[in-house]
Amino acid sequence: MNVQPTAPILDQAAEFQKVRLPEGHPDVKAGKVGVLLVNLGTPDATDYWPMRRYLREFLSDKRVIEWPKAIWYPILYGIVLMTRPGKSGKAYEEIWNHEKNESPLRTITRSQSDKLTDMLGDANGRLKVDWAMRYGQPSIPDKLKALKDAGCDRILVFPLYPQYSATTTATVNDVVCKTLIDMRWQPAIRTVPPYHDDPIYVNALAKSVERHLESLDFEPETILTSYHGIPQSYFKRGDPYHCHCMKTTRLMREVLGMDETKLRTTFQSRFGPEEWLQPYTDKTVEQLAKDGMKNIAVMNPGFVSDCLETLEEIAGEAGEIFEEAGGENFTHIPCLNDSDLGMDVLNTIVRRELGGWI
Repeated sequence: MNVQPTAPILDQAAEFQKVRLPEGHPDVKAGKVGVLLVNLGTPDATDYWPMRRYLREFLSDKRVIEWPKAIWYPILYGIVLMTRPGKSGKAYEEIWNHEKNESPLRTITRSQSDKLTDMLGDANGRLKVDWAMRYGQPSIPDKLKALKDAGCDRILVFPLYPQYSATTTATVNDVVCKTLIDMRWQPAIRTVPPYHDDPIYVNALAKSVERHLESLDFEPETILTSYHGIPQSYFKRGDPYHCHCMKTTRLMREVLGMDETKLRTTFQSRFGPEEWLQPYTDKTVEQLAKDGMKNIAVMNPGFVSDCLETLEEIAGEAGEIFEEAGGENFTHIPCLNDSDLGMDVLNTIVRRELGGWI
């Protein structure tokens, strides 16, 4: 069902558009509402320079790496950006969408935006849905300005991270606020809060597990819910991310009727010398196989869309680790992506957060 604006709001917007401006007055576009989906980011290509640009932007973010610049930048520019673009480029090449010449994250995020547009409708021309990336293109500033130029004086920004972290949600909000600084006529802004414990999200995850298990010819002895990690020091300084992840898994257990041995929480993608949230996914996968477990499944509840960290690191690398350590059957449960379950989550949350605007 399309979002239907109330009559007073429609009348107000229509009257605004009919106002005759004095001669010489700048053109005015207003009365529309924008929705901007924001995902983490993606390189434009897999070769050295596009990968370097992407990694430089990502790893220069003080929310991502909290070390003092005097310590971090010599390492970043002297070592990391000299070696990591080649390694990361090869990893991206393994999961690259060669038909569209883009990463799966870009393909899926665009599709989510398109499908959400169809689900919401345009509210008689008043509603516009678009998407952006925190790192890489299309950028948040470019998309916010485009929505404003199209007449959106109210914009809902949706950081696509179910669990809040300063390294993800907060850095999206940082860029949004910095973009507003340069706007003479700022739109009203809302940001979607974390939804790690929202029933629509938890039930969608549980249903995706059930569907995937039904498609297998074996039964996993355990399922890992693997979340992207953050350094322990961030958690100790007050980042709620660990708590949000643990709650998501706990609520999934309740819906699925599983205990802590059947549905376990792990953390992946650690980087650098610091201690990160544990248990580590790769170490857990290896140990389970060594302990005699033959069949496991891994899913990524913290990722709205499949990407490098889910397709290459988990579906590929973690599966190899499990089999090399003695495991037999490994399966990766896809992210919600633009599936019917995933789109129901986005649609429900956006409709709720647009309350009073449309």
